[in-house]
Amino acid sequence: MSEAATKCTVLVVDDDPSLTRTLKEFLVEEGYEVETAHDGEQALAIQQRNPGICLALLDLMMPATDGITLMEQLRRQNPDLPVMIMTGFGTIETAVEAIKRGAEDYLTKPLEPDAVKKKVGRILEVFRLRSRVSQLESNLHRYCPSFDSLVYVSPVMQRVVEKARTVAESDSPVLVLGETGTGKELLARAIHAASGRAANQFVPVNCAALPRELVESELFGYRRGAFTGAFADGVGIFASAARGTLFLDEVGEMPKEVQAKLLRVLQDKEVRPVGGTRAIPVDVRIVAATNHTNAELRSDQLRQDFYFRIATVVIEIPPLRARPEDILVLTQHTLQKLEQRYERAIALQRGAMELLLRYSFPGNVRELENLLESLAALSHDNPQTITEKDLWPLLDPAGLADLPAKGVEQTLAIEPLERMAIERALRIAEGNRSKAAALLGISRDTLYRKLKEYRTET
Repeated sequence: MSEAATKCTVLVVDDDPSLTRTLKEFLVEEGYEVETAHDGEQALAIQQRNPGICLALLDLMMPATDGITLMEQLRRQNPDLPVMIMTGFGTIETAVEAIKRGAEDYLTKPLEPDAVKKKVGRILEVFRLRSRVSQLESNLHRYCPSFDSLVYVSPVMQRVVEKARTVAESDSPVLVLGETGTGKELLARAIHAASGRAANQFVPVNCAALPRELVESELFGYRRGAFTGAFADGVGIFASAARGTLFLDEVGEMPKEVQAKLLRVLQDKEVRPVGGTRAIPVDVRIVAATNHTNAELRSDQLRQDFYFRIATVVIEIPPLRARPEDILVLTQHTLQKLEQRYERAIALQRGAMELLLRYSFPGNVRELENLLESLAALSHDNPQTITEKDLWPLLDPAGLADLPAKGVEQTLAIEPLERMAIERALRIAEGNRSKAAALLGISRDTLYRKLKEYRTET
């Protein structure tokens, strides 16, 4: 029995009893459950009582209800039901028309067992994969980190998060600014998770990747026949985000003509699918993000009317170099995850930590995480110790420009920053050392040792 056949019921509909009987015997031998009907009325009744039907084989030419009409009736009950049309050689053109109207494939009579086996198996495998992808996408959209899962101790990031927490409670559009790799999407997901829309979809869209010629159909959907290849209605991105949050990433790269079209939707709160005659109401919350500065956006990157529509609240995430105390907790947090993944202890020598604190991180948090993961992935040592020598070859020259030469006295010492991080974590945890240690990504024993070493008051 094939994987596709597992727990799958095939509905066979044909007005020829001998053909339905033969097909049923063949498909049962292949491991499928089979239901048979001789007209559309019987087929619809079977579908109502058996929700496990995963494929319908429909005769094209039947006296009361033809195969195309029956396909449309079945799909009113189950829009995702794959359908294959059975037809004689003289009606292949009609079968092709059925495919244009949504059928997956067709079989020609007299039926060849090998062709039936191959096509049924292929369609059901595609159906299984589609269902799996849909499930994974749904799980991905439901996953949104909370504000409590964000890793930081710096005062500047605390102000950013406090502002985001406050605006999350409203439906106001939010524009998140920040360099590449600072965590703009992570903050956007946290805003969604803390909002009244958390139970619905968070749909991210890369505005720079939207093809200009397809942007309307991608965003707003389309009706069958609206353009070549539109064999069925298409659900647009706005409809996918209904009652949820639409995240417009890299909004600064969106072409001006696209901004104008999107502005109308945001103003009227409705979309008109391509090829459609009726506008459809949409209820989405907009969170946008860009690595452009606010001045760049307002000067030439965005239309002024579009900018003011999406920038009701502006939140700017500072680069990592502007909050070096966060480098400590982010490093500890990342190493802790890598230790779990690779099932070995990973330590950072003092010189390596000092180098990270002096490095300007052009790629921000993403660069720090990728740097540490690269070192962990390329080592088989257990325990592993990351040294300053290990780091140097992996650092971006753009982030080394301001570093003092090796051996020159360093002005940024690790102790004050580490002490600051510990004090900050204890304040956030309201003095609870276990919570503070978890926030810092270190053990309680390490925290106690550091408290004793620095004689930090709690």
